[in-house]
Amino acid sequence: MGTELAKDTSKTKPKVANKATAQPRGTLLVVDDEEGSRQALEMIFKDDYNLLLAADGPSAIQLAQKNHIDVAILDIRMSGMSGIEVLERLRYIDPSIEVIMITAYETTDTLRQALRLRASDYINKPFDVATIRNAVADAMSRRLLTREIHGNTKEMQELLNEFQNLKIAEQLSRIRGDIYASIFHDVKNSLTVISGFSQLISQRLSEAAPLTPDDLEWIKKHLRTINRQVQSCIELSRRYLAYLSKQTEETPRASINQVLSDLQDFVKYHPSVGENEFELKPLAQDNTVLMSGTDLLQVLLNLAVNAFQCDTKKHKVEVEARMIPHPLDLRQFKDTTEERILNLEGFDNTAPILAVAVRDNGPGIKPDILPQIFNPYFTTKSGNKGTGLGLSIVLRLIKRAKGALHLQTKVGLGTTVTVYLPARYGTSPSTSADPQPRAE
Repeated sequence: MGTELAKDTSKTKPKVANKATAQPRGTLLVVDDEEGSRQALEMIFKDDYNLLLAADGPSAIQLAQKNHIDVAILDIRMSGMSGIEVLERLRYIDPSIEVIMITAYETTDTLRQALRLRASDYINKPFDVATIRNAVADAMSRRLLTREIHGNTKEMQELLNEFQNLKIAEQLSRIRGDIYASIFHDVKNSLTVISGFSQLISQRLSEAAPLTPDDLEWIKKHLRTINRQVQSCIELSRRYLAYLSKQTEETPRASINQVLSDLQDFVKYHPSVGENEFELKPLAQDNTVLMSGTDLLQVLLNLAVNAFQCDTKKHKVEVEARMIPHPLDLRQFKDTTEERILNLEGFDNTAPILAVAVRDNGPGIKPDILPQIFNPYFTTKSGNKGTGLGLSIVLRLIKRAKGALHLQTKVGLGTTVTVYLPARYGTSPSTSADPQPRAE
């Protein structure tokens, strides 16, 4: 049983699929010295994945060295090189390959060895089709999701290289410090969530041996959240690159309720929430805001985090969205000791208008502090707990979107910050995703 028995069916013609729902075809390696078992697995998976077959360990190693393997099914007991030895060699070639072990002769020792080498599943022969299909589907899902996250990480590294290599024009040199401070502040929230979820996943992996289906589903769910955070970091980086490069783009737009749903996910695990209450009220029917989804998310997240941090005592923060079908009566807004209106002069007061209120029942803002809170680097937090950039970034993003910001506060009763932004009724595929951000 030499290498000539290795069979590559990766060129098998895939079934015709709807382009809108087509998923990437992962590569599955089957290693078994029993021809009948290999043929059975080939029949099960030939239409689902790019399939590679090997009749022995050396053949499998050669295929893994020449091809990108996502998932491998290994028979533990084979003549010559055992499945455990093949697993060990595969880990050396690519530590992230998902491996499923199958055997008709299970022993405690082989099970222990397989788990030590991080086999993702362990199935006894004879296996039923549903069991092996589910095991491979779960393993492939984890592998493809991990590959996507790694791809995003690589893209982030390329963006960081762009930052380092970009020659900023001389006229921007005076504000370079403010720009990079804004970058680090904006990315910090996403990195905080990424770190929190990574610690949760690491803890679950260390506690669960072996992993149950519920554990795997929990891990996949949190990996998706991490991936969204990575995408957010990438988009934030592109926004600042566009600013530095003076690039221009068309007016961005985003689904309002999708941004609010992302906000809820971000807030859920943010360390600032603590034991405070949080309530989110989306639109009854989704509509479109004329603003980058990442920018709106950053505005609302900064306001929400600020509201959570306004008091060390337990309090409530609420975010509520509503559509206003007519232009605002601008005469109602005034600057007083308990109220501020910002960017009224740059506000596009064309209906419909999105209004998102972030309110808390905290201690409120003192009259002598109120005029300063949107100034860059102003903070009331002690030590190094605050940068004083959050609210200044909020105001800058609202100005760029031709929106307005209205703040109402009363000492001892709380604060409400309402963001007004140009909007459109309804949504469409062309408006659900953010385009590349415009230059500021």
